[in-house]
Amino acid sequence: MTRTLLLTFLLMLFCSVVSAAGTIQGKISGASGQSVVYIDAIAGKNFPAPSQPKVIDQRKLAFDPHITVVQVGTTVDFQNDDSTQHNVFWPSIGGNKKEGHNLGTWPKGEKRSFKFDQAGVVPLLCNVHTEMAGYVVVSPTPYFALTDPSGTFTIDNVPDGNYRLVAWHEGKKQQSKAVNASGTTNIDFDLAN
Repeated sequence: MTRTLLLTFLLMLFCSVVSAAGTIQGKISGASGQSVVYIDAIAGKNFPAPSQPKVIDQRKLAFDPHITVVQVGTTVDFQNDDSTQHNVFWPSIGGNKKEGHNLGTWPKGEKRSFKFDQAGVVPLLCNVHTEMAGYVVVSPTPYFALTDPSGTFTIDNVPDGNYRLVAWHEGKKQQSKAVNASGTTNIDFDLAN
């Protein structure tokens, strides 16, 4: 009898958790190429960092991918796949110059890693090849998306609640909007303004 009650309770709890998660979807206009959309910090909430690192290759004198989005606490492995040496540095994280860092220079086949513990946009540069540029966008929550080339995005498994949704695009002014996430929520941004 106790076991049946416990299983019933767990099933009800699981169903309530599943039904309390929704989707935020929309489109970014006024910018060509990919953008990043994420739910900003949630007061009183901390999220465990992913255990698997992200990889950014240095290939054909470019950061690949050009834009990478990660959650706070994620380690990024910078891999050199070119025949020439590369350097990776960033002057700031989220505009904070105290968070700037230089990983140094290394040859093909080697990698350097860095754990991003601060939220914000990280402009990646190479001292050896000044034409190289890329971005790591460090989200304070696990609720983020990189748009497709047309600007469409979907963020799944968002708990019901009120949040601030942020849209970022290279070379555009960052925007944010209040969103009440419940079920499927649609929200669009126009970054041309």
